[in-house]
Amino acid sequence: MTERVKRAPKPDTPPGGRLTRAEQARATRRRIVAAAAEQFVARGYGATLLDQVAEQSGVAVQTVYFHFGNKRTLLKHVMDVAAVGDDEPVPLMDRPWARQIQQETDPRRIIELWVAGGREILHRVAPLMRVMRGAIGTDPELAAQWETNQQETRTAHGFLAQLLADRDALRPGLDVDQARDIAFTLNGVETYLQFTEVCGWTPEQWQQRTAAILTAALLIDSGQ
Repeated sequence: MTERVKRAPKPDTPPGGRLTRAEQARATRRRIVAAAAEQFVARGYGATLLDQVAEQSGVAVQTVYFHFGNKRTLLKHVMDVAAVGDDEPVPLMDRPWARQIQQETDPRRIIELWVAGGREILHRVAPLMRVMRGAIGTDPELAAQWETNQQETRTAHGFLAQLLADRDALRPGLDVDQARDIAFTLNGVETYLQFTEVCGWTPEQWQQRTAAILTAALLIDSGQ
């Protein structure tokens, strides 16, 4: 039997007036996304029903369909929000942490900042990526979405590799593409899940050790 969940409270009216229609719609979308994230992680993709999401978020199921169309699109939006931490229309690489990395001159510090930012992202997206990974065998469109996510993450690690190359910091014989792929593999969600779930590393241990591994693998004179 499907367990009952509490309906989400309606957003508070701000001091001085009502929410605009656009603000109401955005608040509704946020509630739906938050409820969907909880349902996907708790139940898995296949067992999550949109009427469950609607009930938890305090809206009619037609409202969920109106905003997102179907469950697959809702999962994609949930993952997009998890990746950046909010629903603001600011790309990941334009976020303050990414700008701080771009301004850093010390290659070691660049890697430390990158892994620190990656840890926050992975903490949010890893449970959802596990959900998607569990569904890709039965849903070709989700499989394609998984592949797209992987390639986008790989491309983002090219940003890190280029920063290191621009500072003449890459090890001899290591080009930008190779550095990108090493960083992508060591800093990716699959490796994060292996270390934290299978090996029992804490996120803090993962961050410290991954930064050290990347430093040794990518940087010239890394042992000094």
